[in-house]
Amino acid sequence: MKLALSWLAEWVDWPTAWDAAELARRLTAAGFEVEALSPAAPPFQRVIVARVSAVEPHPQADRLRVCQVQIGGSNVSGTSSVQIVCGAANARVGLVSALAQVGARLPGDKSIGAAKLRGVESQGMLCSARELGLSEASEGILELPADAPVGEDLRSYLNLDDVVLDVNVTANRGDAMSVLGLAREVAALSGNSLKVPHSPTRIGTSTATSTPSSASKSTSQSSATGADADHFGISVQPGSGAARLLVALLRGADNTRPTPLWMRERLRRVGLRSISAVVDVTNYVMLELGQPLHAYDRSQVRGGLEARRALAGERLTLLDGREIELTPDVLLIADEQRPLGLAGVMGGQGSAISPETRDVVLEVAWFAPAAIAGRARRFGLVTDASQRFERGVDWRGQERALERAVSLLAEITGAVASASRLVELPAELPAVPTVTLRAKRLQRLLGVNVEASEIERRLGSLAMQVSRAPTPAAAADAVSPVAGTGSAVWHVQPPSWRFDIAIEADLIEEIARLRGLDVIAEADAPLLVRPRAPLAGRVDARVVMRTLAARGYQEVITYAFVDPALQRTLLGEVPTIELANPIASDLSVMRASLWPGLVQAARENLRRQQPRVRLFELATQFERSEPATTATPTTMRGGAAASPYRERRMLAGLVLGARLPEQWGSAAAPVDFFDVKGDLQALLALSSSPEELSFEPAADILCLHPGRSAHILRAGRRVGRMGELHPGLLRALDLGQAPLLFELDYEQTFAAQVVQFREVSRFPRIRRDISVTIPEQTAFAAVRERVTVAAARLLKELLVFDIYHGDGVESGRKSLALGLILQDLDRTLTDEDADRTVRAVLDDLQAHLGARIREQRQP
Repeated sequence: MKLALSWLAEWVDWPTAWDAAELARRLTAAGFEVEALSPAAPPFQRVIVARVSAVEPHPQADRLRVCQVQIGGSNVSGTSSVQIVCGAANARVGLVSALAQVGARLPGDKSIGAAKLRGVESQGMLCSARELGLSEASEGILELPADAPVGEDLRSYLNLDDVVLDVNVTANRGDAMSVLGLAREVAALSGNSLKVPHSPTRIGTSTATSTPSSASKSTSQSSATGADADHFGISVQPGSGAARLLVALLRGADNTRPTPLWMRERLRRVGLRSISAVVDVTNYVMLELGQPLHAYDRSQVRGGLEARRALAGERLTLLDGREIELTPDVLLIADEQRPLGLAGVMGGQGSAISPETRDVVLEVAWFAPAAIAGRARRFGLVTDASQRFERGVDWRGQERALERAVSLLAEITGAVASASRLVELPAELPAVPTVTLRAKRLQRLLGVNVEASEIERRLGSLAMQVSRAPTPAAAADAVSPVAGTGSAVWHVQPPSWRFDIAIEADLIEEIARLRGLDVIAEADAPLLVRPRAPLAGRVDARVVMRTLAARGYQEVITYAFVDPALQRTLLGEVPTIELANPIASDLSVMRASLWPGLVQAARENLRRQQPRVRLFELATQFERSEPATTATPTTMRGGAAASPYRERRMLAGLVLGARLPEQWGSAAAPVDFFDVKGDLQALLALSSSPEELSFEPAADILCLHPGRSAHILRAGRRVGRMGELHPGLLRALDLGQAPLLFELDYEQTFAAQVVQFREVSRFPRIRRDISVTIPEQTAFAAVRERVTVAAARLLKELLVFDIYHGDGVESGRKSLALGLILQDLDRTLTDEDADRTVRAVLDDLQAHLGARIREQRQP
């Protein structure tokens, strides 16, 4: 939220040594990150307050007027007025406006000089709010109050050198989303007390409370009596999420009156535009006190107001003109005939305030955060009111906000307020917790000594009620690790606006942030370290990630939510898990694979002219074992529900672009299937022996090239897949070239074998090379399997040193040159042993794979 320092200064004083930058630093250190400091207006010079004293038509132009403008004092010619040619329709006698004098510089580095417009001299320019950078759009020249001091510098008069803080308020601190809320924090940090900048007009209140005794009683109601002739009443539906509802009726409001400049300026500085007097007041009070309000045109309200749940099928046209269908979990404000607005989110068009509004119904309520959370986003809305209600507003602050709004509306619009109405459900209001704070626990968590007096002072500065619990004599005599506190225990009751204080650690955090985390000295924590043996049956994830990084990959972390269209493009119509309340339409399903996130990351890299991409991610994918239409879980024996959802930890990667970074030592070549296969073989070697691994051609992976894709097997069991993206998807995914993708089931792939000792032979090795031709579609994995079986225990290593297609090899076959490394543990092998083993291998290959001997040679 944005906050003008001049507004904050009305509520609290801080030390003069704290300039804007220092105040921002202290707020940031206290947990309220100040993201920016900016001036209230862009720089301009020589712009003063001036009054139009005479207006005449321009002799040569119908749309221009010649104005005599009083500037106070005297100009360079010794007179107290200047002549200005102006084309604004609102230029009139008596108007006080902003005059850019000759020599002035306006935003955008625009210079103002003397000029002749259609033959008439003009000594400056009357400025609009847009020309001064005070508004994005404006109609006519700026209109200032009639009592504005003529001749005074405009920046000084409007305090346009005021500093605006852009504060990032965390989600748990909804109480700080107001001037009052941040003033409380500044008061606690500085040790000063809050000021009360205004005295609201008190209005009488009739109250009804309810504790329904039976399920049949559905509402708590307060009816208007006395002078209120139309018997305006209010009611609340128990269990709806609305526990307090206050309403005031104001008559005789003139909503055509302009909002005062001081209020328009404050709204502008925090990012809101002025709409009308009534609406501006509700926005102003919300920003000042943190309590949203809503105003209804009384002539459009049938009977009284009710806070209730929507009925199935009800419809509502919102202020933005959209018509929405409501569901029973939506909280409404309604009259006796129809819904009037989404409670805590946005009002309806049917009861909106207009310039013709004369009687205003002002509604202030407390809604439970759970009753508002997610409703705005469901309908594509994010409003200032919903942001505050979702985080929690002070459930004791409605009267103050109503009184402030009534006072301002009476002053600005001339409205007269009748008695307000209040209805509440005490049983549904938040319970005020009492939290216990122990001195020893504080010292243990913070590692510093905090005096008892400081603990009580810090918590008291946050309006918490602090009482020290009686301490047993034995404990009081004990030596304390905390100077001045002994074994002290406090009972602390937070104020009604602090929903985030619930446990002891919350109180300790408050003390730490108010003291300043920077005053806590660094020290090593005394921890008991118990070394334990590493798990031999699993490869450490850090080893896996370091191996990929050493081969040029970079780790990425992508959203677990993905675009359903992108996931469908890559995976087809797989069962997906849809989010009930997605943060965006293109992040509305849980990922069933890591590939959509990697593909999106590759697209972003290509758009930013990064043509060589090597990415990997180790994360969870979410699978559904049945179609989304069958949402009811099945039942297992013993009554436990079998969830249709499954989470799997996966390792996935994407490679795109050149095989090597651009260099002079080798020609550029694109990465191919075998490059990525080599990376995977190096990776899989971390957890298994080469004999366990194999790659099986795959034509059933829809998003991959049918001739350049494979299933990855370990000991005959599929653990992953890899391949080149299907050519048909390149244009749909906005990729200039096909990336190569892989994914592995982490738990199955990297379940490591326990290392076992194997005796090293003392006897020499013998190598025999053979060359055979085999059918072209025969995979090397099949050849390796047969050679291993035929050579039995004498085979120590199998090498492939040549693959040949072409002259001398018949069509449909390929030549494979193999190196057999033979060795025995018990004796030195003879040539006869080696020849016998080679013959067994050749016979086996011929019998099972249709191999033909091409050549046999001895090295």
